[in-house]
Amino acid sequence: MAAAVASAEDAVLRAILEIADDGLILGHRLSEWCGHAPMLEEELALANMGLDLLGQARALYAHAGALEGKGRTEDDFAFLRRERDYVNCLLVERDNRDFAHTMLRQLYFAAFMQPFWHATVQTSSDETLRGIAAKADKEMSYHLRHSGEWVIRMGDGTEESAARMADAVNELHRYTGELFMVSPARQQAIAAGLLPDPESLRDEWDETIATVFRAAKLELPEIRTMQKGGRDGIHGEDMGHLLAELQFMQRAYPGQTW
Repeated sequence: MAAAVASAEDAVLRAILEIADDGLILGHRLSEWCGHAPMLEEELALANMGLDLLGQARALYAHAGALEGKGRTEDDFAFLRRERDYVNCLLVERDNRDFAHTMLRQLYFAAFMQPFWHATVQTSSDETLRGIAAKADKEMSYHLRHSGEWVIRMGDGTEESAARMADAVNELHRYTGELFMVSPARQQAIAAGLLPDPESLRDEWDETIATVFRAAKLELPEIRTMQKGGRDGIHGEDMGHLLAELQFMQRAYPGQTW
């Protein structure tokens, strides 16, 4: 279990980094499809969704740096931390595997983040977070619709596509529980009125996933124990490989700018 956060300021910073790291890591995963997507239209869609998530992460990192007041920039947060310093959920770092895994991972994440951002707009006491959330809400609505359509198309498609989507469900569903787990930092941010409680979004997430799965002819697996650890900086082997690629330029040529 993560240690208690030392102060309210530390809690806010940590809670914002959790959300920002989710966007950065998933955005990088989507970028890995560049040049490999199954069709040109999807090449553009995946790149655009990745850019949406990167934009959200940049805004959140900038806000975190301003709140921290130690001069750290969005590049410092993104490129100059060690693996254990990243607090993204495990779901977003999962390997792409194939197109079915990618679309299901996006559905799971967007079905949570769209109502999360919407609730942030409605309830957050932080003006900057409300501004970030207003744009992100619209972006995640598209992500949700796009990924949901693909999950249905593949789940209710050919024998091959249905088998791949069913395999993706069996592999990825165990990572969805961490979306609703609240770290000590997040708990303090919720109590301060900065962020919505993830548990308040569970019914909407459950309904969205159930609706898509019915249309896709998919079954929810029985998961006894949800995987967790990302919020505490405990990641899988794939995360190390991802960061080696993500951070290479900044580590090899420190301080370089475009």
